[in-house]
Amino acid sequence: MKNIISLILGGGRGTRLFPLTKYRSKPAVPFAAKYRLIDIPISNCLNSGLNQVYILTQFLSVSLHRHITSTYKFDTFAAGFVEALAAQQTLDSTDWYQGTADAVRQNLRYIQQRGIEYVLILSGDQLYRMDYRDMFKTHMENDADVTIGTLPVPREDVSGFGVVKLDENGRVVEFAEKPQTEEDINHYRTSPEWLRSRGLEPRGREHLASMGIYLFRRDVLVDLLTRYEHTDFGKEVFPSSIASHHVQSHLFDGYWEDVGTIRSFMKANLDLVSENPPMALDTEEFRIYTRPRYLPPTRMAGAMVKDSLIADGCTIGAGTVIENSVVGVRCRIGRDVTIRDSVIIGADYYESDEELQHKSSSTPAVGIGERSVIQGAIIDKNCRIGSDVRIINDSATQQKECDNVTICDGIVVCAKDSVLADGWKLEP
Repeated sequence: MKNIISLILGGGRGTRLFPLTKYRSKPAVPFAAKYRLIDIPISNCLNSGLNQVYILTQFLSVSLHRHITSTYKFDTFAAGFVEALAAQQTLDSTDWYQGTADAVRQNLRYIQQRGIEYVLILSGDQLYRMDYRDMFKTHMENDADVTIGTLPVPREDVSGFGVVKLDENGRVVEFAEKPQTEEDINHYRTSPEWLRSRGLEPRGREHLASMGIYLFRRDVLVDLLTRYEHTDFGKEVFPSSIASHHVQSHLFDGYWEDVGTIRSFMKANLDLVSENPPMALDTEEFRIYTRPRYLPPTRMAGAMVKDSLIADGCTIGAGTVIENSVVGVRCRIGRDVTIRDSVIIGADYYESDEELQHKSSSTPAVGIGERSVIQGAIIDKNCRIGSDVRIINDSATQQKECDNVTICDGIVVCAKDSVLADGWKLEP
């Protein structure tokens, strides 16, 4: 695995995850109480024996760079690295990245280093566990030029994915980006018998969708990016390579979630609080790494917590009820608070006793004040939620810009550093 270099694409503007992306890039969005989305693909790489990792960034990258720098450090003998490559002006290019393929094109010199034979292209905002050694094995056994990770999906989901058609050996012979017509959808159906022959039980999932994970022979990738002016991997580079190169499918049948919207972000978080989560966090075999914060244990004074994740360094008051929710680091939650079906991302710091004593009486402390009720909401970092605040979308509004909050897909989102004074209520 030492001759493979991994490139994680940092994503675009992340408009569908706004306001969580108001101050940070998509991969830097906090997730599952104590992680960030970028920790998932990086951990997959490290657990697969890949320790040469570049993250290509462009938009609002300061938070992401800080996290990478403070988290992923190798000792002198490990000879590995996890580094961010921000968009920059060079003698060859003065433009921003024009797309995923262009981002790699502008950094070709990093993958043309001595000893690199393969390039693994990953997304920075997907949730899954994969041992990339299995994908590399598929690539080598089939003598492929390109191998793409594919996931079986049900017919009703096909229109939201790029799907592939395979020959009997698993080689990709056709590709369609989000087919819409019945004729096209039927054309890309995979035989259930063939799937079973590969050890995969279809269960109504007879279409193979692209996961946006690509393994290239380095020289093939360099040739494709220098010969053509393609800007996007999924829509241009990958489809064009099918006719001219051997493109192989690597089947994956585990949990996979593309966190591209507020609703998918909320769902992915709350999926993890169940008794049998689709992606277990408490496993020794395939750990998820993140920044060590050295925070104290969480203290709960007579609170009731059910089906929830609670991170380190929290203080939760007496009489508080937390159900089916995720509570991030350093959360200060007052007495008799009710939190249901929500994601509380946490705080970057503790307010000192001196700061609390001298703050304005009209400005709540960082955290959640007494007797507040939060349901079906996402509270971003460092928010100041006063006492007797009610954050519930009673009117089932789908989209709305309000005072200090945004409603996206019916979910109330308090942006980072928002302030909701005592007694604030969401108006219908």
